[in-house]
Order: sequence, then structure tokens, then C-alpha cells
Amino acid sequence: MQNVAIFWDPQGIELDTLGKKKYLRVSDGDSPYISMSIRMLSIDTPEVHYPVNTPPSRHDADLAQLADWIQDGEAAVEHSLGEHLRPKLATGSAGTLQEDQGMEAARYFKQLLAEKLTRPNGSKRDVFLRVADRPFDQYGRLLAYMAPNYTAKERETMTRAERATFNLMMVASGWAAIFAIYPSLPRHADLMMIRDAAEEAYRAQRGAWADPMALTGYEFRMCVRLYDITAKVLAGKRLSSSERGAWISRYCADMTNGEIFYPQEYHRVPPYNRVFIWPSDVPKAVAGMNLVPPRER
Repeated sequence: MQNVAIFWDPQGIELDTLGKKKYLRVSDGDSPYISMSIRMLSIDTPEVHYPVNTPPSRHDADLAQLADWIQDGEAAVEHSLGEHLRPKLATGSAGTLQEDQGMEAARYFKQLLAEKLTRPNGSKRDVFLRVADRPFDQYGRLLAYMAPNYTAKERETMTRAERATFNLMMVASGWAAIFAIYPSLPRHADLMMIRDAAEEAYRAQRGAWADPMALTGYEFRMCVRLYDITAKVLAGKRLSSSERGAWISRYCADMTNGEIFYPQEYHRVPPYNRVFIWPSDVPKAVAGMNLVPPRER
């Protein structure tokens, strides 16, 4: 097991009932049940729709054009990151690959749900949810780790790996990349488990990692934003430096040695070691996790 140098041990909140938006039922005068969407923490699967309901395949030509702009120095991307992204964009099918992999990830997740939430006698399990320090994202989705709700008796006979969260199982399958964002990180022991699962899937070329031209979900979204910004600049629209750089903003730390990198240097960290940090959280993250500048190479 690879040692994880950073330490973060959030208290979290355990939830046995979830809710948002759609009314389902009421049990008494002050206990309504409503539905809500969940964004599974610390993972990122390829997109099926982005932005909003747009199929990623519709971005094929735009991303190929972005590859040319990167080659010609027209896009606001540093050379090293540009060289990392350009071959994947230049295929002319970057969006189609993202969409195909997104559909495969969704199929695999549904298969996992059917398998893990079905008891040996055929009855259905509930789910267990645990949220971290920030319960909701900007879209109102609950940020959570989700697992089959095993009984106490079942848990007594199971290892930590056997009662893994769906988050971890998706990473282990290769259909999700690790996407841990401070401060909503798993406990230290769980962070080591998901990191090791991510490395194993990456090295075994499982799931999305089987295609070296694949973009992670977060890379795909970044590139779509970079195309839009570059197109505006080349069309003569005046943008501030902050607007030009708005396509990428999260810092990246290597969880195995505590080195922190600027947003456009995230690719210097192996994909299975990445912890992302919003700019406003960098001071607290540096102090709280004892992060250090990258070593000279």
C-alpha cells in the first residue's frame, strides 16, 4: 500500500434519509420525505452530457480546433499542459470517446447497484450515506460517499475492502478517476484505499484508462471551457486575464508527498495521487495538510 503523506480526518455527517426538491411522502406533521440528487465524492466519471444536456460528441470538431490553437500558441495554456492535452484533442473524436466512456461508466454503475443492493434472498438493501465537511455543491446536490447498508452482523464478518463504498468500487473499475477536492476528503485510511485502487486501475488499464487518448471528465470540461474562451478572444472579444484563465482554477497536491502545484501543473501529479484545492482554500489546505512547494526536477 502506497503511503499517503497528507493527513485529513474529517468528522463528516452520517445520513440515513436523503432529500431534495421532489416531494415523496410524509410520515407525520413535521417529517416530509423528498428526493434529491447525489454527487459522489472524490470521483469523476466521463461525461454523458456537458454542458447541460449537450452530448459530448458534439464537441469533436471544436476540440480538434482547440488542438490546432494550442499548437499555434493561440490558447491560454502553458506549453507543458498543452503538450499533455493536444494529442487527445487532435484525434477529432475526443468528445465521442468521452460520451462513449460516460455511457459505459453509467452502465457499470447500474450493474454495481443491482448487484450490491440485492441481498442473497433477493430483497433490496438501503444505502448508507456519509457526507464530508461541505454537504452540498453549487447545484444543490448532496456530496456523499455511498455504500450498501450492511447490517451490524454482516459488517462483523467483512473486511474494510468488502464493505467498500460505490465511490471506491467505481475507481477500482477504472470507470471513475479519483477526484478528491479539499476539504471534502475521505478519512486517511479510506484515502489510502481509494488511492491504491486508482493506481491499480490505471496501471492495469481498466475501464476508461484502456484508451491512452481518453480525457478524464474534469479534463474534458476544462477543454470545452478553454475552447469557448479562445474562440471569443480570436473573434476579437476583449477578456481580462482572469476571464482568459477561468477555464482552470483548482490547485493540485500530490497526496503521497504533500507537494502542491499551480492549476496548469496538475498533470505533473500522477492521476491516482491528485487532490484538488480551490484557490480560496489554498491557505487552509497548506497549513492543515502541511503541503510544500514542488521539488526541483
